[in-house]
Amino acid sequence: MSSPTTPIDASAADDAPRIVEVRVIHQGWGRFLSARIRLGSGEEIDRAIEDHGSAVAVLPYDPDRGVALLVRQLRPAVLMASGAASVLEVPAGRLDTSDPRACAVREAYEEAGVRLRHLKAVSVNWAMPAISTEVIHLFLAAFNEADLIGAGGGLAHEGEQITVETVKLADLARMADAGELPDMKTHLLVLTLRHRRPDLF
Repeated sequence: MSSPTTPIDASAADDAPRIVEVRVIHQGWGRFLSARIRLGSGEEIDRAIEDHGSAVAVLPYDPDRGVALLVRQLRPAVLMASGAASVLEVPAGRLDTSDPRACAVREAYEEAGVRLRHLKAVSVNWAMPAISTEVIHLFLAAFNEADLIGAGGGLAHEGEQITVETVKLADLARMADAGELPDMKTHLLVLTLRHRRPDLF
């Protein structure tokens, strides 16, 4: 495979680190890059970067019933690293539009079958700042039983194999306290909801 290089505009301040060249190692669903970085001292180092774009994640919760909707699905990287066949997490997906809210609404419907209309922004966080360019736009969204209008499960042509789970908020709090929510975005959203709405737990 060819490895094109991209020169970078070196107009930054002389004492600030800057990327002077990027080489594409692999181009597919995501891109794997090698970046040459010139430090303020003048030393140059090479670092690997994974680049597949930004993402969204949302915790749909029903304040009347005291439950949340989560999804369980295969994550190949987790399977390889730990042997776990699935991960319990909030609905999430790649940001493929310029509107994170609209994307989160769509992902929640496709994955969990729920219609979300009132999203509250939580934060925008780097997912893995040491290696990836991905930032995740995080949301909370209340819903009620009338909003459960779809089957969920993800898109068949993407082979997502998603199972929808209704989990009591009290159980999510217990799982968070016990370290049983290994997905970071899910853990963060549960903690945020507990902080903003302790009455629900």
